[in-house]
Amino acid sequence: MKTANTAKNQNAENTSILTIKAIDLRTVNVRIVGTSPLIVHAFAEKEKRRMLDDMQSTTKVKKKRENRIPMADVIGSLYWIEGRPDIDLENLPREDVKLATRMCEEAFEKAIENGARFGFPATGLKQAAIMSASRYELGVKTTSLRGMFFIEGEGTNQLVEIKGCKPIPREDVVRVGGMTKSADLRYRGEFDNWYMDLKVSYNANGPISIEQIINLINLGGFCCGIGEWRPEKDGNYGMFKVA
Repeated sequence: MKTANTAKNQNAENTSILTIKAIDLRTVNVRIVGTSPLIVHAFAEKEKRRMLDDMQSTTKVKKKRENRIPMADVIGSLYWIEGRPDIDLENLPREDVKLATRMCEEAFEKAIENGARFGFPATGLKQAAIMSASRYELGVKTTSLRGMFFIEGEGTNQLVEIKGCKPIPREDVVRVGGMTKSADLRYRGEFDNWYMDLKVSYNANGPISIEQIINLINLGGFCCGIGEWRPEKDGNYGMFKVA
């Protein structure tokens, strides 16, 4: 028969002490260099409002077909940090294609001349690193990795600046429409010889080291990538490596 003292001693032996180390927050700069062109495609405000109208409307309204202005689509596809052209893309004189095209081209060229800066969402870069752990079955949960490091960006949209080159217009034929898979054209911005300087913050007393974090970022650039037609989406664009 166990005595009270015996049971107390056994409970004491089975009790472990939980030690939580203080956060040792550090920040390092990590440069990544693109190994394939980066195609960006920001979600246009006009499309957001159109989706909201469709969700809130109780009746289907036939939309008037508008003339396509490729350069307007390119401008709208870019993530602008600063220097975005002061042009209303939603109210262009689309009935006059030549005029609307000239307005967009002049506004874009002026923005480039004035030193416009472009970026990519920091969340997309972090997601590439996190998902690489799943792709390579590294045995760590992607949900756990979310809080182990952060990539800082600029402004309310948290953008990391794309450096080394300026965007060029790109035209692609895509297949959309579910089962019908009808062909359509997409006009977006492309960066060819690009690089980024990432500001990575992490807890030095955390479960993974900065070396492991950098390896994840490097792996993410190889097997996941960022932007359109990246490896994660059956393409080979938006790939990068840690310099």
